[in-house]
Amino acid sequence: MFESLTERLAQVFQRLRGKGLLTQADIEQGLREIREVLLSADVHHEVVRELLERVRARAAGEKLVESLSPAQHLLAIVRQEMTKVMGGEVHKLRLSGRPAVVALVGPAGGGKTTTAGKLAQHLRKRGRRPLLISADPERPAASEQLATLAQSIGIPFASADQDPLSEVPKILTQAKKDLVDVVVLDTPGTPPGVLPPAFLAELMATLKPSDVLLVLDALVGQEAIRMGEVFLSLGLSGMVLTKLDGDARGGAALSLPSRLNLPILFVGVGEQPDDLEPFDPNRMADRILGLGDLSGLVEKLQEAGVTARAEKVLREETFTLEDFLGQLEAMRHAGPLGQLFSRIPGLGRPEEEEIEREFKKMKAIIQSMTVEERRNPHIIGASRKRRIARGSGTTVQDVNRLLAEYEQAKKLLKGLKRGKLPGGKLPFPR
Repeated sequence: MFESLTERLAQVFQRLRGKGLLTQADIEQGLREIREVLLSADVHHEVVRELLERVRARAAGEKLVESLSPAQHLLAIVRQEMTKVMGGEVHKLRLSGRPAVVALVGPAGGGKTTTAGKLAQHLRKRGRRPLLISADPERPAASEQLATLAQSIGIPFASADQDPLSEVPKILTQAKKDLVDVVVLDTPGTPPGVLPPAFLAELMATLKPSDVLLVLDALVGQEAIRMGEVFLSLGLSGMVLTKLDGDARGGAALSLPSRLNLPILFVGVGEQPDDLEPFDPNRMADRILGLGDLSGLVEKLQEAGVTARAEKVLREETFTLEDFLGQLEAMRHAGPLGQLFSRIPGLGRPEEEEIEREFKKMKAIIQSMTVEERRNPHIIGASRKRRIARGSGTTVQDVNRLLAEYEQAKKLLKGLKRGKLPGGKLPFPR
């Protein structure tokens, strides 16, 4: 996510840090470089101009050149202003009414149907009883696609594709009797820049949804502004940006909130049903600037039960290689490992294939050990290492590396028990 933007901004601030105290000329040069980076990332030129004007004014007003760490001070200002550009704070769904209606609208190809399933899944995990409705008479097989998705995640589905204006109200009446408390409505898309079908405005006026979310593809950059403007008349309450995991530039995330005057509520970060995340401007600014997203990482690990496993280990005061493998398996369930590691400051996003290869190698090594060796790694001497390497199709060096990573993880857990976070490598190559 935002790899090219993050890398180039990191280079700018690294150069500034190397200068120690900054002159006013250094600051102006840094701002010119940031401007160039943002424009090349397809951020709207007005957004770039307004952002840098505020940064420049604050840098002068806060006597940046006299700061003890001016480069860090400038980074903090850029981070705060970038957060404001993306909405400033977390916005949530209103979800008013019983059932609450969340309508998804937007151009064709933006990912509305997939997002409908992800959003229903997100709501269910938070205690809601969702229903998915297809109200797209324009696209062939739209109903079938959403029905298949609904079945795969076990969420009720209804079709109103023949005549949404008359069918959707009837479905909502029945949904209320069935104790459904939120409905996610999938609607037809249009070619870029083309107004939505006339019936859609009438449907919105009839239903009065609590939330009308504009779904846009992040990969189209600031072009998404023009694509989204034609839907403003539908009473939009927020946006969903899809395919953010494939966006190396970041132009849409930085441009859309201020240009359309709408908050981003969710971002799609993968193809799986769970790959929808609430949008947090503070965290996103951190990730763009290469500062990581440790809070988001912890949330992902908590959802996958990784932290619960760690707490169990801490309580029992034991940590075997079986526990180590269990932690790694749990991390895989938290999402693609490359995505998880990209949230760690300074790490970037490692290659997914490389991580998978390393994981399989580590798993093979542990599974080639006896039960006694897994539970008491200190007994593994040279001859045992050679046997384990042969059995796992690896080398003695690989076995040594795994044992070293296990010891690092063990120290980490001991540090957590003392309330500290000791240094140490991740159990995968950087």
